Amino acid sequence: MSTSASSPAPIPTTASVPTGAMDQPRGLVLENDRVRLEPLGPQHVEGLREVVADGEIWRIPYAPHVPSPEQVADTVAAQRASDDAGRTVSWAVIDRGSDRVVGHTTFLNLSLRDRRLELGTTYMAGSTHGTGLNAATKLVLLTHAFEQLTCLGVEFRVHHLNIASRRAVERLGAQQDGILRAHRIMPDGTLRHTVVYSILADEWTGVKASLEHRLRG
Repeated sequence: MSTSASSPAPIPTTASVPTGAMDQPRGLVLENDRVRLEPLGPQHVEGLREVVADGEIWRIPYAPHVPSPEQVADTVAAQRASDDAGRTVSWAVIDRGSDRVVGHTTFLNLSLRDRRLELGTTYMAGSTHGTGLNAATKLVLLTHAFEQLTCLGVEFRVHHLNIASRRAVERLGAQQDGILRAHRIMPDGTLRHTVVYSILADEWTGVKASLEHRLRG
């Protein structure tokens, strides 16, 4: 029987998967020819203040994870405490061309038993948007997740009204899993419906090739 154009893509399956838990992700330096990811620390506070001021990205609607310049130090301290407790792994993103801090990103919602994690709380300086640095960062992180940690799935969660971030995740090749309705109460009292996307291990080869092609272009 033929499949109509509107039918959802079939879910990739794996004949067998590892039954043991994956290793606890650790704060390692990760890099490619465009970016270097350094484990987040107090030495990055001043650079991240400049990042959020670049384009005033903390004012972008539906992105409450982006701190204001005044909040950066406290946010970094809280993130470091979470990293030290093994709940998250956070990095400062360094542009290798200029050797300056241009962003922040995190592995969170670690599910070691199910070999799954979320890639989130990412923000990049306004001047980097459209330069490929975000795609280069995602390539480094996804390569680490799938090829070193041997994840079976990497998840992304986005505010339903944050259309720019949703389109960016979709351009990575992530598939929408669903929407968690009335998922979170935002600081301004509005409700966030959270759109959940993921990339599966079976899909990684194609996603990686597409990302590498984008970066070459």
